[in-house]
Amino acid sequence: MDPARPRGRVVVLEGGRIVEVGGEELLAQVREAGLRVEDTGGRAILPGFVDPHAHAEIAARALIEMVDCRAPECRTVADVLDRLRDNLWRAEESGWLVAQGNLFLDQKLQDKRLPTREELDSVSRDVAIVLRAGGHTSVLNSKGFDLSDVVRYAGAEGMMGGAVIETDSSGRPTGVISELDKVLPLPQPDTDALRRRIRDGARELFTKFGVTSVGEISESLAGLHLMDDLVRTGELPIRFSVLLWTPGTMSFEDALDWERHLTLTSAPAHMHVRGIKMFADGGYSARNAAARTPYVEKYAVEKGSRGQVNLSSARVQDAVRRTREVGLQLAVHANGERAQDEVCAGVAAAGMIDDPALQTRIEHAGNLVTTQATVDAWRSANILPIPQPVFLYNFGDFIPVYLGEPGRHGRFPFRKLLDDGWKLSGSSDVLLGSETRQTNPLFSVWCCLKRQTFLGEQIDPEQRITLDEALEMHTINGALALGQAHERGSIAPGKLADLVVLAESPYDVDVDRLPEIEVDSVFVDGRLAYERPQAAGHNPR
Repeated sequence: MDPARPRGRVVVLEGGRIVEVGGEELLAQVREAGLRVEDTGGRAILPGFVDPHAHAEIAARALIEMVDCRAPECRTVADVLDRLRDNLWRAEESGWLVAQGNLFLDQKLQDKRLPTREELDSVSRDVAIVLRAGGHTSVLNSKGFDLSDVVRYAGAEGMMGGAVIETDSSGRPTGVISELDKVLPLPQPDTDALRRRIRDGARELFTKFGVTSVGEISESLAGLHLMDDLVRTGELPIRFSVLLWTPGTMSFEDALDWERHLTLTSAPAHMHVRGIKMFADGGYSARNAAARTPYVEKYAVEKGSRGQVNLSSARVQDAVRRTREVGLQLAVHANGERAQDEVCAGVAAAGMIDDPALQTRIEHAGNLVTTQATVDAWRSANILPIPQPVFLYNFGDFIPVYLGEPGRHGRFPFRKLLDDGWKLSGSSDVLLGSETRQTNPLFSVWCCLKRQTFLGEQIDPEQRITLDEALEMHTINGALALGQAHERGSIAPGKLADLVVLAESPYDVDVDRLPEIEVDSVFVDGRLAYERPQAAGHNPR
């Protein structure tokens, strides 16, 4: 990428693409030719940011539909309960009160625990309540527990890992469930409401922060159809590369033959199906990521548990072969290193391919690397690691709490991985329980440089990377993760004219001010897609 040292940069656009890039000499030529000039007043111009792993539909819904019980605004369990009581009116129509708390809410609240089923019952026994602490773990009150009938799923394979229903010492359910959110009978908005929520939520979460391309992990077919319509009509100025979640959105067999179930009307450059997303394990917050070492007994699902691997290498090998046959990329969620080993073994057994666009992705690889064997497995399989820098802030503090001393080593080792030649991207994985700034790429850049956690700890400062490298993770390398580096991710002739104008250059501010830099305007296909109300504005001349 030509990094964001943008002063004096002139970008010539035609037909939605970049034609030429230069300085004052080029500007003089453009003016002499009588072409329209958009003067940004010397403000920073960057390529549109690329987020290769996000959950736009469910995050947009959470933003608008759910009661916000996240820390630090809620400091204690009592604060969470008060917030729920204040919002009981939301359940009048559906009978459900749905709230979101952060990932690792049990560690972020001062009580160092989640609310109990009985405490949620103290809010209401008549209304079904669910507190969704991220995308892997939720807490139900008794009414919600009874309506969901989740007991029949105990021990079964969940949507995102082995299903877990926690019990107390007497064997009675505590209300905490993991990897079962998809089976909860939660109220669903009608088509018009869902369309509005996706439109408004996605613009608030992505467009206002300069994100022009998103790798969307699908939630529902209805949501995908509505995204397609919003993109086609120009109401949502985001390019979506879709990874179909199996089995959450559709079965693996249906995903291979997705065109029978999903009709896209947008131009492929604006929305297309990229691949299929599978789950090889669960989440660390659910103590279900398949780690190399056992979880600390206090937090383990059961004594000695190292999490659960849900995909065998043979199943991965078959999935790789079959996705390649239909021209789809396989992306596999594998938080834990044991799960990554299993995935890599399957990919290696499937054999190498010449088409880099079909390189298998391992989602979350690079967030925790405790041994060189993990990276060796990646290399043997030629996978593409997809880490999330924002997770350093989200839960970097708490990996050692759950995994003990082994969890202190190898947290987000971006300096080493980049030095070893890995093309790392930066993604938000925005879902439920995300931090409020999680979809802001400049917050993610700050995480790469500052390496500061939720509790203020700085993790392994020697693993800091440069500003240039961090910006590349969120532009050209993000495009690479989506197989779109030839079209997006840098300001270069021939590429799509997706540009972001910042109020300040990231090179001119202190690192702690990076997340505060405002996006003044966003251009997609060379057309103004967003302008901050308080921005100085452009001067067409």
